[in-house]
Amino acid sequence: GMATPSKAGIPLGVMKVLDPRQLKPDSMETERILTVLDETIVKLEITRLILRIIGSLEKYARMLGPEITSSLLEHQKLSMEVQHLLSSPGDEESRRAVEQRLKCSQRNILRLFLANPLLYHGLKYEVRVRESPADVFIKAFVEFRDFTLERLLTSPDEEKEKIRFMEDISLEVEKNTEIISALQEELTAAIQTRDEEVNRKDKTIENLKTSMENLAKGCKADIKQIRKEGERQQKEDEKASQDRCARLEQDIQRLGAHFNALVLKHRASELVLRKEKCKVEKEIQKWVQKYDTDMSEKQAAYEELQAAYKEEKEQLSLLMEKHALLLQEYTEIEEERRMLKEKEEEAAREEARRNDAATCIQAFWKGHLVRSIYRSKLKKGKGKGKGKGK
Repeated sequence: GMATPSKAGIPLGVMKVLDPRQLKPDSMETERILTVLDETIVKLEITRLILRIIGSLEKYARMLGPEITSSLLEHQKLSMEVQHLLSSPGDEESRRAVEQRLKCSQRNILRLFLANPLLYHGLKYEVRVRESPADVFIKAFVEFRDFTLERLLTSPDEEKEKIRFMEDISLEVEKNTEIISALQEELTAAIQTRDEEVNRKDKTIENLKTSMENLAKGCKADIKQIRKEGERQQKEDEKASQDRCARLEQDIQRLGAHFNALVLKHRASELVLRKEKCKVEKEIQKWVQKYDTDMSEKQAAYEELQAAYKEEKEQLSLLMEKHALLLQEYTEIEEERRMLKEKEEEAAREEARRNDAATCIQAFWKGHLVRSIYRSKLKKGKGKGKGKGK
């Protein structure tokens, strides 16, 4: 069949152009144009209703009000006067003046209806208007309004996209048309083949009918012989059937007596089984009551355990909270101990460094004193030697 484009394969721009309901005015000028066109459509619909309302003015007088009713009466008089002037030749200027007054009356009525939109909408659903050429014109004007909106809101790119999309659709239609033509040719060939097959089968059926007629004529004697043989066989079968029925009657009587004996026997066993059933039911009821009692006790014990469990759980939650607080305090204490230990170790290292530094300073100072003493002794020894030489 012909392929139809799905919405999933249609670009967004083309969808907006193909469906005017998705178009929205995007400028003040566009909104003004659309407002004028929409008001014109409303005026055309009101004009279409006026003739129907004037024809039944008494029916709609309370709904219309005195002002619109008097305007419609005046409009009716002017319409009749114009029709009279058109039907009889007269003064052209008078006819034009009356037509001008009729146009002014029409504009005044439209102004009154537009000033009361609720009245217009109520009359639109209240007044039943038959289809007329005016409906065709209004429908065409609505289409013109949608077309104008489409043209106003369609950008050049969207227009090109639409043209390209329509070309693709045309190519798809041509392709589908070719496929349809080929399928129609295949269908024609198949129909022709079927007609030939039907004709051949019709001939075969005619031949078989002729053969059957010949066979029926040739078999009449055999049929008579078969009937005689059948009647004789029927008599023999009836006699054998009567003998068999007699035997079956005897069997039925014998089986009936056996059945009655079994019924009596089974009634006795049924009575025993009923007593056992009653006993079993009492035993079951006893066990059910015992089960209910045990379950009630167990349920009470379970509820006690559940309450104890709930209480222990709450105590556990409190202990867990205390444990968390104690653990936090323990962590803080451990951290303080670690920091104190680090400070002590740092102080010990600092003390060791100070002791080492003091030791070094003392050793240096002792060496300096020894060298100072040694230098002074050397200086004294040199002085004495010089004195002896003099």
